[in-house]
Amino acid sequence: MVLQPVILSGGSGTRLWPLSREKHPKQLLALIGEETMLQATATRIRDFDGELAVAHTMIVVCNEEYRFITAEQLRAIGFAKPTLLLEPAGRNTAPALTLAAIEAAKNDADAVLLIMPADHVIADVPEFHAAIQSGLPQAIAGAMVTFGIVPNRPETGYGYIQVGDALPGSDARSLRAFVEKPALETAQQYLQEGNYLWNSGIFMLRASVWLKAIAHLNPAMYDACKRSMQEAKVDCDFVRVDKELFLSCPSDSIDYAVMEKLPASPDLGIPGCVVPFDAGWSDVGAWDAVWQVSDKDAQGNSVHGEVMMEDSRNCLVISDSRLVTCLGLDDAIVIETPDAILVTNKHNTQNIKRIVNRMKEGNYPQTDNHRKVYRPWGHYDSIDSGEHFQVKRIVVTPGGRLSMQMHHHRAEHWIVVSGTALVTRGEETMTLVANQSTYIPLGVKHRLENHGTVDLELIEVQSGAYLGEDDIVRFDDIYGRVAG
Repeated sequence: MVLQPVILSGGSGTRLWPLSREKHPKQLLALIGEETMLQATATRIRDFDGELAVAHTMIVVCNEEYRFITAEQLRAIGFAKPTLLLEPAGRNTAPALTLAAIEAAKNDADAVLLIMPADHVIADVPEFHAAIQSGLPQAIAGAMVTFGIVPNRPETGYGYIQVGDALPGSDARSLRAFVEKPALETAQQYLQEGNYLWNSGIFMLRASVWLKAIAHLNPAMYDACKRSMQEAKVDCDFVRVDKELFLSCPSDSIDYAVMEKLPASPDLGIPGCVVPFDAGWSDVGAWDAVWQVSDKDAQGNSVHGEVMMEDSRNCLVISDSRLVTCLGLDDAIVIETPDAILVTNKHNTQNIKRIVNRMKEGNYPQTDNHRKVYRPWGHYDSIDSGEHFQVKRIVVTPGGRLSMQMHHHRAEHWIVVSGTALVTRGEETMTLVANQSTYIPLGVKHRLENHGTVDLELIEVQSGAYLGEDDIVRFDDIYGRVAG
């Protein structure tokens, strides 16, 4: 029996736009500190020393749209071979956990799964480890353990867990009920009563226990996940569940699908319990939450990037690409990116979804991706564009290799800025270094590779009648891509 970390990394983080986007969501961002939230979640459990050894392989459930950057971020912090389960579409946390439990049960049906959302902040890691250790005996014995955050204020943005008596010989408490996000008056009452905790969304349980519960309480979900895993295909470092079968799966959260039903399902024989802990937790669900957990100056301002503040207080200002100056602002949020800027009052950040929904209705590209787009071989930044032309800065990491491809509607001119490029153009193969260039005519097969030990940087000038990313015909790709 091992402690099997499971990271759920499927959210989109709409309320953290414009930094968080559909194909580059908040868990892939370094909002607090140097590590991204995904990386911080993974490293949080690395040094755990408890009753069970931590499994060598981490299971991560993520959307296939950002599979490559997820794998790269984990590799960058030493997790070379995680098990990456790819969801073709989001179906909430209960199906994601079911996929992970089925995968874990292949090696150990009684592995204790530690389920962690990829987009949370926990400041006090030793306290988190202590909470895990407190809940382990209950999980090993067959209970479903959830972790409740000791509240320090009446919070209307979180769900709550009502707890009962302490369990004998344990810091865990009995589970009475899950409660929806309350009104302010109710939240104040919860705080005064002292037997309500914030719902952290972190769980610990045996794989076999979860599969037994989900099969009993939601057989349609269990069946869809089981069949989609039976038909899964291994693709490079990824496990692709069957798309058609998984899309038939009902969408529901761990709370709704199972946890809330435990007290009313004694025939299951699966108890639920709660481990309270206070470790500087935040789900960083909106920009005001980012401000709360960030370092601040004497005026209460948290600034990142090239920012100048004057006569301003209690603001969060993030600059990604240029100088941002703020004069006479109070309780403001200013988020600058190369292609979009958000300015709002700190107390209105829960409504950013309204703006994002309007942009989606208008087909604004800023809801989907950043100007800088990550690929398995590196990234590109669309630095300028106009009618019938586009200019990109392309960076290919060492060992990176673009697909052999051609375009029906555009030609390309490549100018090497630094590094060494191996270029295939039609039947030719050539090596280009800094200040050298080549031209790729429309309709000609071509490939770009970096066989060097440093990044290859080049400028690509595209010209043609249509410059969309879907004008790519792939003939060969080491990353298994068909398009995109």
